[in-house]
Amino acid sequence: MVSISENILKLPAYELAQLIRDHEITSVDLINLALDKVEQDNSKLNAVITTRRLAALNEANALVDTGQPFFGVPLLIKGLGQSLSGASSTNGNKLFRDNIASETDNFVKALQAAGFIIIGQTNFPEFGFKNITDAQIYGPAHNPWNLDYQPGGSSGGSTAALADHMVPLASASDGGGSIRIPASWSGVIGLKPTRGRVPNGPSDWRSWQGAAINFAVTTNVKDTAILLDAMQIVQPAAVFQVPLNTDGFNNELAKPLQPLTVGYTTKSPIGTPVNPEAVNAVKNAVNFLESQGIATQEIDLPTDGTYLMETYYAMNAAETASMFDEIERATGHTVVQDDMEDLAWALYQTGKNISAIQYTQALSAWDHAAYQMDQLHQSYRAILTPTTADTAPRIDEPLVSPEDMERMRHITDYTPDEQQQIIWDQWLPSLIRSPFTQQANLTGNPAISLPTHITNTGLPLGIQFEAGKGEEGLLLQIAQLFEKEGQFKMRG
Repeated sequence: MVSISENILKLPAYELAQLIRDHEITSVDLINLALDKVEQDNSKLNAVITTRRLAALNEANALVDTGQPFFGVPLLIKGLGQSLSGASSTNGNKLFRDNIASETDNFVKALQAAGFIIIGQTNFPEFGFKNITDAQIYGPAHNPWNLDYQPGGSSGGSTAALADHMVPLASASDGGGSIRIPASWSGVIGLKPTRGRVPNGPSDWRSWQGAAINFAVTTNVKDTAILLDAMQIVQPAAVFQVPLNTDGFNNELAKPLQPLTVGYTTKSPIGTPVNPEAVNAVKNAVNFLESQGIATQEIDLPTDGTYLMETYYAMNAAETASMFDEIERATGHTVVQDDMEDLAWALYQTGKNISAIQYTQALSAWDHAAYQMDQLHQSYRAILTPTTADTAPRIDEPLVSPEDMERMRHITDYTPDEQQQIIWDQWLPSLIRSPFTQQANLTGNPAISLPTHITNTGLPLGIQFEAGKGEEGLLLQIAQLFEKEGQFKMRG
């Protein structure tokens, strides 16, 4: 039997599954160890919002070994958009504070089918709207690297829990960078798969018109590949689909990386400043790639980043208005300003004035950007950028000015054009920190954040590789090269 201590949770999830299978440790041991770690550390991190020890232990005792890749491994799932029957389902919003999920969604069922035992849920911002984790009903999450800083968002609770080694892997989701941004700021690996790669439904098939997708954050590339193998699917009912990787992503890690040219840029897609530390992270990655015989070339992205963000915000506002309309019809409750945080209210009211013309034009812009990036990938199979343009903000750092906060509170006093400008202005300080991630959500392309850089102030910063649709295998091969050559910088 192996030694039972919290250090064992630092092992890859696939290795822990094998230890359980070999009777070197039990799933019950790991679950208790993980939940003890949560109880020990969560008071300072606020990464976990619910736990389910008894249910998890019962599930572990009933689990039958059918070859699941993550047999008996404890898992924390994101508290937003990943429904587990009988578990909390609040959206981070006071209206739903006591809401309980009535069904388990297909993504979570797939996690369970892969052998995971769900031990709890992680923190997130209200409705997942932010790149930080600060829902008023839960309070802010804290970064294990430095408790004065954010771990990021919207999957900030998952990345904080993983960086703290509460679990060996944590589920997450990404609608504009919500896997990759906190992965950059928390020093872990964050893959956003190709649109349509992993299970959707049964109640939500086109989350944010396909911009949002579920997956996970990890500490090693092999876990990422094995999980993607376990989760990939073609669903006949799905709106978005991508062909299966029949060779398997884990098998691709054993293949040699074929010659390629990596295009890179450190220019913000919206023309905003980029911290020299983020620039250096990319330059160091370029030097490393060239030392490994991989050609690189500095490029400019062909897309209009500012216009794409305007269309992204228009979609977000319209989807928010639609969501609250559905809430009113389902509950019979007329939604009022006091039912939500200021950003949600501003989006809701702005969304009521987004026209069908604007909405259709937004989706057309995404399609055109996907075409532009496909053309670029004919020359550069992988594109390298910073993941984030700056380090994580401090917990006490306001990312919305008092003036913009006041304008959001009185959003109905403004014209539709003024409302959209207010949405842009209030999000700009956050967007300046993380302008590189959203385009992959709008094009549907896969992208991965790798933890390769530590700043002079001791905070992590990631680099991002993006590829064409279906090219997760290439991203994982590149990630493995960085990992094997000791380029990853993670919390011990």
